[in-house]
Formats: sequence, structure tokens, C-alpha cells
Amino acid sequence: MAASDIVVIMDFDKTIIDCDSDNWVVDELGLTPLFNQLLPTMPWNSLMDTMMKELHSQGTTIDAVAAVLKRTPIHPLIIRAIKSAHELGCDLKIVSDANVFFIETILEHHGLRGCFSEINTNPSFVDEEGRLRIFPLHDFSKHPHGCHHPCPPNMCKGIVIERIQASLSAMGEKKTIIYMGDGLGDFCPSLKLGDGDYMLPRKDFPVWDLICKNRKLIQAEVCEWSNGEEFEHVLLHLITKISIEKSNNSDNTAQLYSEYCKLQTVPGAAYEAFTKTLYVPH
Repeated sequence: MAASDIVVIMDFDKTIIDCDSDNWVVDELGLTPLFNQLLPTMPWNSLMDTMMKELHSQGTTIDAVAAVLKRTPIHPLIIRAIKSAHELGCDLKIVSDANVFFIETILEHHGLRGCFSEINTNPSFVDEEGRLRIFPLHDFSKHPHGCHHPCPPNMCKGIVIERIQASLSAMGEKKTIIYMGDGLGDFCPSLKLGDGDYMLPRKDFPVWDLICKNRKLIQAEVCEWSNGEEFEHVLLHLITKISIEKSNNSDNTAQLYSEYCKLQTVPGAAYEAFTKTLYVPH
């Protein structure tokens, strides 16, 4: 495939979907007052596990939780962009501080689960009583991850990125990484990206602010985006740009461009449109 040398790693909340999935479920199922009351008293994952216990005690079924998740707002152009990137041959992965059940339920509902080779997030499962259990990815009470960047105690995304990079190196594969995110936890992985990689922060969100203040710490090229339309535009044009640059054969380049144009995601020539991509200067 044309873009098989590209790995696209995405955050989930406020990147793929346009909200925080935890807050969405809590708000939609009427638990916001209890959530706010307990928030200062326990870690986030423990709090979400407690919220699921409360829902179960109220008689709310796992199917009802899933129904709420299926209403989560997601821009149709983001759905299209993910499917297009997958069709072009990119290896898509998720690194998120949500949880397995929330993410997989939403992706499956929109026909996107098969687009992702890997989901790195907090583990969750439905127990024998039908209650959703949620746990932290890192057991910080026993084994703190020790990161000094603004990572939550249950998950350092930088460590996850290093593992992905090590896996690629072990297979002898030189691939370009595109990382898309919005939150403070997405800053650490941006520091792990190298020259030739791309960091795509959501403009006016916490990670964008941190990157703007610490631009010289980022080796990757930085391209910002704001909404679903820009998500699709920036991602697909970067994939096209990288793929063409990697191709040394003019026939392959022509085929690459032909494959991209067949997707009909953005009108106009790829090169012309790509010049409108917004970059954050060094």
C-alpha cells in the first residue's frame, strides 16, 4: 500500500471524538453531582469504576451505557479521514486515557474498529454481574511510571510511544510517525518523536499551548488543526506528502497520487492544498 511506511497514532477523547468520553457518560446518565462530590477524594480511574458501580446499583445495564456511548459526538469528516488513512495503508494506533470498553464501543458503532491495529488505554471489562470495571493502565500505587512531564499517574503516553518505537526498530522498520492529540498527556509523547516525524496538536487545546511555549524541545514538525475539516485536511495531505517523498520511482509517485485522488476527500491538487496546512514555527 502507498502509505505503509507511516504510523498514525491518535489520542481519542477530544481528538477522534469531540468530547471526553468519561464526562459524556457521567453527564448523560445523571451522575454529575456524585462525580463532582467524589472527584477530590480518589484517583480518576477509581472514580470512574465507582461511577459504573453506582450505575449498576441503580439498574442501569451495560447496554444502556453502550447506547450512550454510541451517541458520542464525532465529526463525520474525522470518520472519513480515519477510513481513508487506513485504505491508503497507514498503520493506525490509539493511545488514550479513556478505557477499552468506551473506545471499542464507539469505534465499532462507526465502523472504525478494524482501522486500528492497536489500542493502548486503561483496561476495562464487564464482570459476571454485568458491571463495567475500569482499572488504570499503570498501577501507580505499586509501580509509578516516574515521568516528570504532565502525565496522569495512571498513564504516561511517552512510555507507550517508546514501546511502539522499540517494536518498530526491532523489526528493522523505518517508519514515519504522525501523532495527533489535544491534552496535557499528549505533550510527553511529542517529546519522543524524532526529526522526520510529525506532531499534530489541536489548536487552542492544552497540548498546543505547551508546544507553543516549548517549541524548541520538539524535534518533529508541528502542524496544527482545529476541527473535523482540518483534521481530515491536514492528516491526509501529510500522508500524501510523506508517501510521495518516500517514493523514488516516478511511476510509483503517479500511482500514489492517483490512489489519493480516488478518495475524493479534499478538492484540488494535493500539493496546492497542502500548502494551506498550518505549521507551528520553531
